[in-house]
Amino acid sequence: AREAVARVPSAALGQMADVEETLKRISSHKGVIGALIVNAQGIPIRSTLPDEETFAHAALITQLAAKARRIVVDLDEDDDLCFLRVRSNKHEILVAPDKEYLLICIQSAASQAEA
Repeated sequence: AREAVARVPSAALGQMADVEETLKRISSHKGVIGALIVNAQGIPIRSTLPDEETFAHAALITQLAAKARRIVVDLDEDDDLCFLRVRSNKHEILVAPDKEYLLICIQSAASQAEA
């Protein structure tokens, strides 16, 4: 493992540390169940969720965000999706899309009702 890390450029290591810090900060908020970062293909890059939940959320939410983005652009070709929020009885899913990645946060809907 050390050899693989040694080959990663120092700028990339700094970015990875920033990603880890961001996920920790998001996860520390009250009611947050988990946070994950996935690439445009729906492959998880980092996650605070168990593996099974990570892969399920990554695949399904990536599809949902892609569909939402297509709808926004179809309605106005000069527009683009900048944030997606889905709320159910139990959870709230927050998605911040970027060109290459999605930041996904899953939180308890109950904690939002109390706020």
